[in-house]
Amino acid sequence: SSDLASFEGQVGIGITKAGCDWTVGARLNQHFPQQSVSKLWVAMSILDAVDNGRIKLDQQIAIRPQDLTLFNQPLQWEVLDKGGIERPVKMLMQNALSLSDNTANDRLLWTVGGPDHIRAFLKDREIDGIRFGPGERLLQSAAAGLTWAPELAAGRNFEQARARLPKEVREAALAKYVANPMDGATPAGMAHALARLAKGELLSEQSTQLLLETMGKSRSGPMRLKAGLPAGWKAFHKTGTGQELGALATGYNDVAAVKAPDGSYYGVAVLVGQTHQPIRARMEMMQSVSAALARWHSARTS
Repeated sequence: SSDLASFEGQVGIGITKAGCDWTVGARLNQHFPQQSVSKLWVAMSILDAVDNGRIKLDQQIAIRPQDLTLFNQPLQWEVLDKGGIERPVKMLMQNALSLSDNTANDRLLWTVGGPDHIRAFLKDREIDGIRFGPGERLLQSAAAGLTWAPELAAGRNFEQARARLPKEVREAALAKYVANPMDGATPAGMAHALARLAKGELLSEQSTQLLLETMGKSRSGPMRLKAGLPAGWKAFHKTGTGQELGALATGYNDVAAVKAPDGSYYGVAVLVGQTHQPIRARMEMMQSVSAALARWHSARTS
């Protein structure tokens, strides 16, 4: 597509059809920063624990001021105001996926057993090409060139501390992260995982339905992959948006299980490692990928 050909930046694309073993795309086996796309693995691990009876969806989880992370955490003011709150697992999972709430995600991560548990889940399910980072705080601090400290979670302390760093320190930290992301995923691995999720190969039927339903209601990134699909198509997706430095954007992503009108599912991943393109051009590039998939599917099935 012309949007893709003219796009400046490092882009990975993976598309596969559920039940098939082919994958098409670009930079299929290169690791790209996932950013919030990695919230999917936390949600899957939580639902797997629900399937196994280790965790209940209505189980209450406490969130205290020391549990706050950074960036997008809609719960922050209520937690600080009340000195702590409790929320059920299901609600935290829905907030982590559809609002991309970092604190909700982090509490689920540590409730289920931390990064090592997520890595074990990925290995157990033979989900290839996916790395899982050390958790939101350490990951974002490393990408920014900061050392994590609890006081960075309050208000805009993280952003202010980052702004005080020399530009070359931030540039070096970000470049190091993008080149070898500790939360890296390959477009091929991501596309296959989403296709397998849609087919019901990763979780119980009930948990698969809940996860897809939640992804279908996502409020983030409505103009990314979703907007390129014609009427009758549906995207169950998760976005990721990394840190920016001047005009440089990193980890600008959208991944989806895409459902065609005839019920076929595709796993689709578009991962932008880094680019200087404005947001609109990034969105249009993503839309051109989902539009091309829909055209290809229609041509083959008409």
